[in-house]
Amino acid sequence: MDIFNAKNKKFLFEYLNNAAPTGAEKSGQKIWSSFIKPYVDELHLDIYGTCYGVINPGKPYRVAIESHADEVSWFINHISDDGFLRVIRNGGSDHAIAPAKRVNIHTPEGIVKGVFGWPAIHTRKGTKAKLNATLNNIFIDVGAKDKKEVEKMGIHIGCIATFEDEITELNKKYFVGRGLDNKMGGFVLAQVARMLKENKIDLPYSLYLVNSVQEEVGLRGAEMIAHTLKPNVAFVTDVTHDTGTPLIEPKVNGDVSCGKGPTVTYAPAVHSKLIELVARVAEKNKIPFQREASSRSTGTDTDAFAYSNGGIPSVLLSLPLRYMHTTVEMAHREDIENLVKWIYCCLQEVEPDFDFRYFVP
Repeated sequence: MDIFNAKNKKFLFEYLNNAAPTGAEKSGQKIWSSFIKPYVDELHLDIYGTCYGVINPGKPYRVAIESHADEVSWFINHISDDGFLRVIRNGGSDHAIAPAKRVNIHTPEGIVKGVFGWPAIHTRKGTKAKLNATLNNIFIDVGAKDKKEVEKMGIHIGCIATFEDEITELNKKYFVGRGLDNKMGGFVLAQVARMLKENKIDLPYSLYLVNSVQEEVGLRGAEMIAHTLKPNVAFVTDVTHDTGTPLIEPKVNGDVSCGKGPTVTYAPAVHSKLIELVARVAEKNKIPFQREASSRSTGTDTDAFAYSNGGIPSVLLSLPLRYMHTTVEMAHREDIENLVKWIYCCLQEVEPDFDFRYFVP
């Protein structure tokens, strides 16, 4: 299972290096759909940009595997008279990492370069000695002398800014960059589709490979597509926190580490019979995995699928990730490989006539 051969790695880097901010995922969806096109029977796009491929269309039983396509970013919210830009979040963007970061501002005329400025350490004295970044004081500098020059660049209120950092490899073990949450999930689904096709796996149901939009602002794309597709079962993949790094408390956030396998989450929205299935499949195929629990909601598209259409049995399989919502998100190569294998094997164990009720009254 060489998911990191030259062709797949080229797709991985192209897909992750492309910015796909929430609400403007189009360019990423084009890259993703082009890759999976040879491996599916149909390709579709809903009205808000969620893309999905179908294998074995027309079967009465429907299974969905899903990731989300969007990444966190910023909206330009104010342009000052002296040409500096203020921002608001588009998703859960971290203001603490913004100072001194380079950004791409997406305008109708193309990309405009800018930086998040920050006062030099020499000037932060007295009451400013402990100055910290907040949403109220971070700003973007595009090298303009005033507001008119900014506007001549094509920048207007509502333009999206993304960090320009791109994917790299670290110690031949990790992929590092921005937007691994959760474009790495899209890569995983694409590899599952490829393996099903190349290994000529005949599934007894219709399989929907779904790359949803707008997860970072409340699971909105998944909410829409779940009602459209009405699957009988949903396997959702996202990222989860590696809690083995400094400054994170495993007793509070769970005990999960990169390199020890993907995780399955226990939560009210996650169907217990599906947890049993994925655990059994992992053990049968010698796939390392970890367990974690979420209080109340999972905070992922799992919730949107589980609570739609009168209830869809759903399960959450996650990729451990370091430094989520930063420009140096880190995922372990072996975890990615094992997540692909896990979903691929689980799909071959799904039985269309399986009764998901917890008991028969």
